[in-house]
Amino acid sequence: MTTSTGDQDVVDILTTDHHEVLDLLGQIPRADPAQRRDMTETVIAELVRHSVAEEMYVYPAMRDHLPNGEQEVEHDTEEHQQLLEVMKELEDLDSADPRFLETLGRLEAVLRDHVSDEEDDQFPQLRTHIPREQLVEIGRKVETAKKAAPTRPHPSAPHSELFHKTLGPGVGLVDRLRDKLTGRPNKA
Repeated sequence: MTTSTGDQDVVDILTTDHHEVLDLLGQIPRADPAQRRDMTETVIAELVRHSVAEEMYVYPAMRDHLPNGEQEVEHDTEEHQQLLEVMKELEDLDSADPRFLETLGRLEAVLRDHVSDEEDDQFPQLRTHIPREQLVEIGRKVETAKKAAPTRPHPSAPHSELFHKTLGPGVGLVDRLRDKLTGRPNKA
């Protein structure tokens, strides 16, 4: 959702994304079913873009610079998969269905755990182990990646930097075309 990075580093950008999405998630249960659907579609589009950008640029930096980077990335990738699976469930549920809010609650629980891991542990480590200029450059790359990334959950797609850089933009283009044709909000 962040649109202008200026001299923000990747930690600032991703933290802002987290808080904007969590704030919107908190508003959804109080909305009417039609608004719920639009708000949920926005959350899904933002989370998918955010996750893809992390997998492309943040996870390689974590692997390279954090003492336990490989384990951290493996854990985060598992959480991304859980998020994608729950988002896919939400896409297939009517927003007036009682299961919708229960599924939304599961999405929020996984997301809050993921955000806690990143903001309390991983982000401070990134700032300790990577020079600010490099974090700002990663932030620019993340913002660019979010513009081309898919906007819909694809749970069977690989969570790899290579996939996201080679095939991801094509998947993103198809997603954005589908969004436009169906009138689905994606706030890019």
